[in-house]
Amino acid sequence: MTTSSTFAIVGGGLAGAKAAEALRDKDFGGHIVLFAAEEHLPYERPPLSKEFLLGKKQFTEFTAASSSWYRDHHVELQLGTEVTAVDPGAHTVSLPDGTTVSYDKLLLATGSTPRRPSIPGADADGVHYLRTIDDAEALNSVLTEGVSLAIIGAGWIGLEVAAGARARGVSVTVVETAEVPLMGALGRETGEVFAAMHREHGVDLRLNATVDEVTTSGGKATGLKLGDGSTIASDAVLVAVGAVANSGLAEQAGLATGHGGVLVDASLRTSDPDIFAVGDIAAAEHPLFGTRIRTEHWANALKQPAVAAAGMLGKPEEYTELPYFFTDQYDLGMEYVGHAPDYDRMVTRGDVAGREFTAFWLDNDNRVLAGMNVNIWEGLDDIKALIRSREPVDPDQLLGA
Repeated sequence: MTTSSTFAIVGGGLAGAKAAEALRDKDFGGHIVLFAAEEHLPYERPPLSKEFLLGKKQFTEFTAASSSWYRDHHVELQLGTEVTAVDPGAHTVSLPDGTTVSYDKLLLATGSTPRRPSIPGADADGVHYLRTIDDAEALNSVLTEGVSLAIIGAGWIGLEVAAGARARGVSVTVVETAEVPLMGALGRETGEVFAAMHREHGVDLRLNATVDEVTTSGGKATGLKLGDGSTIASDAVLVAVGAVANSGLAEQAGLATGHGGVLVDASLRTSDPDIFAVGDIAAAEHPLFGTRIRTEHWANALKQPAVAAAGMLGKPEEYTELPYFFTDQYDLGMEYVGHAPDYDRMVTRGDVAGREFTAFWLDNDNRVLAGMNVNIWEGLDDIKALIRSREPVDPDQLLGA
């Protein structure tokens, strides 16, 4: 591309910032403009439910880059600017003030939005959702010692906030429809580990339970009414029932969508040759697994942009990283790698009850699809090698037998 080319990035999270960085690292000398809907510098989101909630990190410690970096690298950063439309034919993006900006290549990194359940009271004052730094600051302001918090959903966000709130002396009740927390992500056995841990730390965990409404008084949330007619009184409510990919711009532009996001090939190119997509919205073909994978995890936002940047510069690469995520709750640290939506069985090695173990998810040919370390900080590369090999293993060897 020439120095007169313009590359536009839509999305002010970690993925957008890393895309700008990757383009400059790959010696793109043209104009880069990054549109961020929030007024804040692009930042990482995992600390919002972890270190920021615990008071261990301040916002400046998890911004992706300083304002001086964008200035020094000649990246035009338009904060508080939400792109309203994309015109692939004209190669333009439309802005709220009615103006348009032309692009030669476009990267969509629009992230996701918390899912909002259609239950009465879910939009009342005192009901919180967690996605942005503003959301986190609002939640932090109410989580003071002695108050009570009701959380709808025992997924990653719900459980991490529960752990942080308990550390601050907050009374916590978590309501989950499944039989154990994280049932869909990790299965029953591992979900029971998390259930036991939270109960040990004083969380009132209500499983196999549904929420009929958020109870209110004077327009402010006062708790929850459950499907069995029981009620939970609380000073605040957090709704943490998953997220929805922000694929509206892609749909409006006529790009191919599916799998809950924007369809991209292994180089992260969309159905339009001049538009790429990364992060939460990217439903990407994965060369190893032979299927499309879309995950809402930090690792994709961190690593996909370099591959997309290569494609934007006419030197396409393939994104072959294994899906990865981590969590920190109380004294538990966990890392998970791989992709196992249709596993045949799970085997574990180590002390499951003591929360120091490794788990492996296998298909019916005894190939390792995914692995997880809990409070074990070595061996992840070995797990990755097993997954990449696509070779059958002896389960007894995994168990250390």
